[in-house]
Amino acid sequence: MRNVLSVENLNVTYVNKSKRVMAVRNASFSINRGDSLGIVGESGSGKSTLAMAILGLLPAQTTQITGKALFLEDKDLFSISEKEMNEIRWKKLAVVFQKAMNSLSPVHRISEMIEDIYCVHEPRATKDEIRQVTFRLLKLVNLPERVYNLYPHEMSGGMLQRVAIAISLLHQPQLLIFDEATTALDVVTQGQILNEIVQMEKELETTRIMITHDMSVVATSCTKIAVMYAGEIVETGFVKDVMVNPSHPYTKALLKSFPSLKGENAKMESIPGFLPDLTKDYPYCIFAPRCSEAGKRCFREKPTLKPDSIGGASACFIQQGGVE
Repeated sequence: MRNVLSVENLNVTYVNKSKRVMAVRNASFSINRGDSLGIVGESGSGKSTLAMAILGLLPAQTTQITGKALFLEDKDLFSISEKEMNEIRWKKLAVVFQKAMNSLSPVHRISEMIEDIYCVHEPRATKDEIRQVTFRLLKLVNLPERVYNLYPHEMSGGMLQRVAIAISLLHQPQLLIFDEATTALDVVTQGQILNEIVQMEKELETTRIMITHDMSVVATSCTKIAVMYAGEIVETGFVKDVMVNPSHPYTKALLKSFPSLKGENAKMESIPGFLPDLTKDYPYCIFAPRCSEAGKRCFREKPTLKPDSIGGASACFIQQGGVE
């Protein structure tokens, strides 16, 4: 199966005059064509920073990005120019942000914004061609054609999010990143949009990364999962395996903090403690201070992601020979 995105040992550090915040630490994962990868973790775990680094949208003046490899198919995103990156965005790589209202101009009609975005990459396109492409996409996300001539304030939150998804698909990118794109919606609308996203992927054969803190979103709309904690990816695998039999204690704790809609009723449990100080380096397991299963080894050494026999991987000594 063709590889769409390869990330190896990606590090992102925010820098100012007095501090260095290591927001993403040695992140490695890959995603194949047709996959849907859910990246999940608490707020502050580095999920959005990871996405913005891939998109090349972090400010160069205050951000240091290093790594061994960052490839979008055959394009090395570490070595291309800003001009080349601008050509890739929307055509090969697109994003849907959390709040569509913040992404859309309040004083322009949807048609004006779509025409501007489309003509950046297709300057010779006619208004009629753009309208035909847009109407097909509006139908795909269950919106009527009249939306094309509306202002953002004339639509609901769910409609705006659907418009944002349609805009991201204008040039049929190979990889689509949803950064908490359904978080601000009510549960019913969120469920509808997730169903539409899954159906859309089947029809257009797109590949998706879903950034979220909600395990249920990953469980219902993704095939693979990567769990992040304090900037590190601590577990990866197929959703069907990780949800039933998680390997890393942090993944187990996340699952216990969400209500189950199936099976026996179980008491939800919060994760004790707080995220670590990301200005510091940790030569041991970064989750150890909050882990109920941590042993002496967890505070002496730093575990790395080790693959298992079913296509997943976990950075935990419990799965790698013991914690003592």
